[in-house]
Amino acid sequence: MKPPVVMLGLALLVAAVPAAAQNSGQIAQAQRGASCPKCNLFQADFTGLEVQGRNFAGARLRQSDMSLAVMNRTNFTGADLRDVEAYGAVLSGGNFSSADLTHANFVGAYLVGSNFTGAKLEGTNFSGASLNGAKGLSQAQLNRACGDPSTGLPPGLRIPAC
Repeated sequence: MKPPVVMLGLALLVAAVPAAAQNSGQIAQAQRGASCPKCNLFQADFTGLEVQGRNFAGARLRQSDMSLAVMNRTNFTGADLRDVEAYGAVLSGGNFSSADLTHANFVGAYLVGSNFTGAKLEGTNFSGASLNGAKGLSQAQLNRACGDPSTGLPPGLRIPAC
């Protein structure tokens, strides 16, 4: 058994190490419209950002706010988008393949023509969203998400109510 002083010292050391916090420099670059693949954009504020064709593949965007952003044709392949707030965002033609959208909020978002091949949609809210023409979207994925009667879907697919 370790003496209490050693245990206290270890506890303080562990508490002093930051837990993968966001990278403010990378967030600032992305907010100015730069692509930022594999960046740590945890809890970034992209509210109202207007960019097109950017690359955020493999980026950590967890808990970021993309409400009312216009980010058409943006690449989010393999990105961590868990708990993202994207209310009313315009993300048409986006690539969300293999992205983790667990518990993300896409209420009223415009996702027409986006690619969701292999995306994780556990608890994702698509109420009022437009997913018409989405590619790679399966019924199995949608069974884990939710929406409402105004959610636009590709033909033959349905979504459970939230």
